[in-house]
Amino acid sequence: MKRWAWIHALLVLISAAGAQTSAPLSMNLAAGGANAANSSQGSWHDDSGDRMFFPRDMFWGWAQFDLAPPHNEVDPNLCAGNVAQYGGTNDPCSMFARYMLSGILEVRPFGRGLLRRFMVYGAPTFLFGKNLPKTQYTWSPDAIGVEHSWGAGIYINKGFEFRVTQHFLFDRLGARDKYLGPADLGQNGPWGRYMTVGVRKTFGTRRW
Repeated sequence: MKRWAWIHALLVLISAAGAQTSAPLSMNLAAGGANAANSSQGSWHDDSGDRMFFPRDMFWGWAQFDLAPPHNEVDPNLCAGNVAQYGGTNDPCSMFARYMLSGILEVRPFGRGLLRRFMVYGAPTFLFGKNLPKTQYTWSPDAIGVEHSWGAGIYINKGFEFRVTQHFLFDRLGARDKYLGPADLGQNGPWGRYMTVGVRKTFGTRRW
């Protein structure tokens, strides 16, 4: 229940971020030509009109739903590819995903001063499905689990950001949250646990 509550809270935050608008579309289009050159360099926006805490543009993110056709399932590296050799069509290690729900939510809680450059973010990917490579293909939406990471960043200048990222082990959900036999590869998932520091450079101007 705790995990589902966390998932629900994250989806609500992403929805709230999508609902926020800083200005009407007509105003954005009118300003687009004048700001195009600066946008391509990731210029910093003036903070004179923002409040210190929880500014109007504090949320940014995206959410995406993907469907993997049969024979193209997402493999999170939780079960051996030859799983059918262990238990046939009844092998419980069927964690090859048909559906994927992913997203990123960035939160910039400060609107003025140097703290305006600070942000935290989360990037979850939820997987659903019940399939066995070369043996059984279904449209089942059974929950598999979530791969997730979070971190913090500081905007430097001209589109450069300094970032710290913590990636976690894969969290299984529901009936998959246990050992599933000899084909089970553990919970390391596609990336395992790691922490990185890095620099991101953004460039170009989005068309929409």
